[in-house]
Amino acid sequence: MTNSYPLATSTWDEKELEAIQNVINRDMYTMGESVAQFEKDFCQFTGSKYAVMVSSGSTANLIATAALFYTKNPKLKRGDEVIVPAVSWSTTYYPLHQYGLKLKFVDIDLETLNYDLDALKEAISENTKMIMVVNLLGNPNDFDKIFEMTKDKDIIVLEDNCESMGAEYKGKQAGTFGIMGTFSTFFSHHMSTMEGGFVVTDDEELYHILLSLRAHGWTRNLPKENKVCTKSDNWFEESFRFVLPGYNVRPVEMSGAIGIEQLKKLPNFLAKRRENAKLFQELFSNHPDFIIQKDICNSSWFGFSFIIKPNSKLKRVDVVKKLMEAKIDCRPIVTGNFTRNDVMKYFDYEIHSELKNADYLHENGLFVGNHQISLEDEIKNLYKVLK
Repeated sequence: MTNSYPLATSTWDEKELEAIQNVINRDMYTMGESVAQFEKDFCQFTGSKYAVMVSSGSTANLIATAALFYTKNPKLKRGDEVIVPAVSWSTTYYPLHQYGLKLKFVDIDLETLNYDLDALKEAISENTKMIMVVNLLGNPNDFDKIFEMTKDKDIIVLEDNCESMGAEYKGKQAGTFGIMGTFSTFFSHHMSTMEGGFVVTDDEELYHILLSLRAHGWTRNLPKENKVCTKSDNWFEESFRFVLPGYNVRPVEMSGAIGIEQLKKLPNFLAKRRENAKLFQELFSNHPDFIIQKDICNSSWFGFSFIIKPNSKLKRVDVVKKLMEAKIDCRPIVTGNFTRNDVMKYFDYEIHSELKNADYLHENGLFVGNHQISLEDEIKNLYKVLK
């Protein structure tokens, strides 16, 4: 590391460059054998039956949402109520809006940054058809409590795990608790494939729908026996046969090849992030000025958050200025309270009760990065700067 503390650093070395060169040598750049192998490897890592690689975590959310409308007995319809946390990334929400769902925004917990579980329980109504569970900044949700709330109710759980690859709740991978889970392999995330993402599921029908939606809504990538359509043996006719209103959100072959190598390194990346987090917690727990994120179970520590305590005299603008002067990158905690964005004028939504914690985070929160390498010097300097 240099004398700066950037938000993220490259996770690549010669292995990824060799993987790119191998794709160049094959002269086949569209989605192919490397993507297929990466999907198999990712299934093994997550413990999922099926994995569909796509061009980003955002498009993973898009086709996961879409797939719920195209099962033989549709799991969602336009106008259905979906509960969402008030703090997440924009493309957690956009596909839900784009498919005509009504969003109900629920407050978050200032310590975990995930749902305020009391508010979530209150928000569930007879109209609730789905809960979007977002694992924020590496922190898995308390799934025992969430599933206790949905017990005996016909409510889908869909998981946005784009910031929390490798997080675990009671030994099970985050992103595998819902009917589907989404992941991101963007540059600043736990591993990087240039751009990229995944949807994982154990549901075979949803898997086949995802395969079609990923590539134009055509039948070409479906197995002969599938749960979307009857597929003939005529390869020519099946080349350009369209059965679902899909997209082109396929990954490129280079991203698949890079991902194969990155996934081999991921356990070490995660271990190093958790080592960094242990030091961060030792230094900043019980800090007089900051609330830091409380690990629900086994976080993969996307980054390190700070929320200025109500009794502190600090102002965020001054904290940000001090960090930037010390060459320490920082950002708002994801989108802050997303409902305070201008784009909300397009949404069909309601706010459950009040979003006092999300509002407080919006005005008083920030985070710095965590990396796949040791940050001992950087974290100690961060402590010194904020002391």
